Amino acid sequence: MLKYFLILMLVTSYNCVYTQDIQIKSLVTYTTDDSLALPVLTGENKFVVEFDIKSDFEPNLSILFRFCNEGWMPTNNIFLLNQNRNSKQLFYFESLPVTVEDADYHFKGSFPDRDGFIELPFFGKWRFYITDWQDTSLVYAEGRLFVVNNELNLRSTLKRDELEDNNYWPRELSKVFNITTNFNLPDDFFPSYVDRLEIIQNRNVYEPIVIERNANTLERQFKWDANRKFTYITRDIPAGNEYRQVDIRNFNFFSSKDVKAQRDGLEFSRFFLNVPSDLNGNKIYMDYKDPYATYLNVTFSIRPPDDVYGEIFLVGAFNNWRLSSEYKLQPEAGIYSITIPLKRGIYDYQYVVGDDIDDEVDNADWLMLEGNTWNNKKVYDIFLYYDEPSLGGYERIIGYLRLPGKQ
Repeated sequence: MLKYFLILMLVTSYNCVYTQDIQIKSLVTYTTDDSLALPVLTGENKFVVEFDIKSDFEPNLSILFRFCNEGWMPTNNIFLLNQNRNSKQLFYFESLPVTVEDADYHFKGSFPDRDGFIELPFFGKWRFYITDWQDTSLVYAEGRLFVVNNELNLRSTLKRDELEDNNYWPRELSKVFNITTNFNLPDDFFPSYVDRLEIIQNRNVYEPIVIERNANTLERQFKWDANRKFTYITRDIPAGNEYRQVDIRNFNFFSSKDVKAQRDGLEFSRFFLNVPSDLNGNKIYMDYKDPYATYLNVTFSIRPPDDVYGEIFLVGAFNNWRLSSEYKLQPEAGIYSITIPLKRGIYDYQYVVGDDIDDEVDNADWLMLEGNTWNNKKVYDIFLYYDEPSLGGYERIIGYLRLPGKQ
């Protein structure tokens, strides 16, 4: 009887661990050569993943990498599945200080790993998933990265420009940046397979600037000399402004669990203001070993001008710049507010005006509350895609350039 009782205890214990409630928090990704840039693997660096975990027990997790198509959908092409080299069980979780609330463990890992479990052999877009170690359909968190092989020399310039298709008022709304990219195609490639150019501003992978091969408008142009010289032009990139920042690292200023994003409590439009520099859309967490590196409930509040029509949304480094109705501010007496949990750190963010239609944000205006000026600095990651015919056909990145913005 005792033997069966022990077996029952073991099975019950196993099931409790397997079904434990796990939350991944404060996920951050970067490369070993630049902790603040968009994660782009060039063959000379590695991809780093860090996150906190809320769990009653040390979790059993895996990481899974999938190669993606143009729209970031994982491919089902059997030649690109990278089986047996696309997943790894995660170990070596560190316990967080006992003073940290709402999280228990921390993980940090770099990939491809030294043991050879993870390889990223194809050049293009990749997604990774943090999953249950036995059931990979149970996904706790995910992220995106680029793997590139610079097989040609992209030459890009950035200059100030103005839109001419309308009478803009205020005139600041007409201010844009012009990025012109040209290159000579090496003999190893076929000109007819050269595809689009994609530009990522700061870390905003959800709002790419795309110049298609057939583009021929006043704002987007593609030029080809019918030989091996190509030019892509985009002259409608909104100048924008430096981002707002919330810095909740100082325990003396932010000592309670519930805090305001700004010490003054209330924010306003910055359309005509000169503002300080930002982190180019990034976030910096407090060291996870710090006993004060806990989670706070942070309230963002803004009083918009009376002539602002529409709903207001919060977007920033804390949600990877993904505009979502989940971050819609609630109005009360002319003040719009939202409270979100954040780990102590510093974050870039901004307010966006739009319409919440069926839980989707439509008619998004990123400039109305933030301003539009040439006097700001951004980083642009530029990718050239090629319709690779081998391996069943896929989108391959053959050119890459990181272009710092100018003031």
